[in-house]
Amino acid sequence: MKIQLIRHATLLITYAGVRFLIDPMFSGQEENPPIPNTANDRRNPLVPLPAAVSPNTYAQPDVLVVTHLHRDHWDSAAAAAIPKATPVLCQPGDEAAFQEAGFTSVTAVNACISVHGVTLTRTSGQHGTGEIGRMMGRVSGFVFQAEGEPTVYLAGDTIWCDDVKEAIAIHKPEWAILNAGGARFTTGDPITMDADDMIQVCRFAPQLMLVAVHMDAINHCHVTRADLRERLAREGLLEQVMIPEDGEKVAG
Repeated sequence: MKIQLIRHATLLITYAGVRFLIDPMFSGQEENPPIPNTANDRRNPLVPLPAAVSPNTYAQPDVLVVTHLHRDHWDSAAAAAIPKATPVLCQPGDEAAFQEAGFTSVTAVNACISVHGVTLTRTSGQHGTGEIGRMMGRVSGFVFQAEGEPTVYLAGDTIWCDDVKEAIAIHKPEWAILNAGGARFTTGDPITMDADDMIQVCRFAPQLMLVAVHMDAINHCHVTRADLRERLAREGLLEQVMIPEDGEKVAG
């Protein structure tokens, strides 16, 4: 199993020999406006795609997995770049967006699905709290399982909540990929995990190796990689969390 962070939540996971592209956002640096109702007006993405990584290595996957349709997880640049015959896995209700973009093999995962010998089980999450969480809509994660591979939990855009606890308790993953960054609006609580949430996960599942992504690329994500490293170090938890740079690979 290999996990490569491309940028933000865009990942290339090579698992049981299958190349899964996760939540592709291929827009160039500053091509998109700031996220509305946020504390700064920086244009998105804040950084370019990593120059050292050729698009040929990630834009032609075996399978495309999209956790939800927010622009920082699925954009028009990705829709244009990825071959339309690529199998797409998404959450129920999102199928039409891919079909309208010309993709010819789109499957909404209600519970679980087997693809090229890999079983993917869809999980739930909470993309924030209260009214903001409701407005953000449904989000999903996926658990990857295959013979001879570690179980990997891709949590998606969620805060620390009962859905995450349940996914860890039921599936007993050895690795978890968590969207950190403490994304938030000018009012309300964070809508993705922040440093406090990451610490909660570490203490809930001390046997779990975590990979923290979703930082330093979008203007409403206020917890940086440096912030998270410093906080985890103070808590004595840094060895449990990998925080890759854009383009970096993590092997398990």
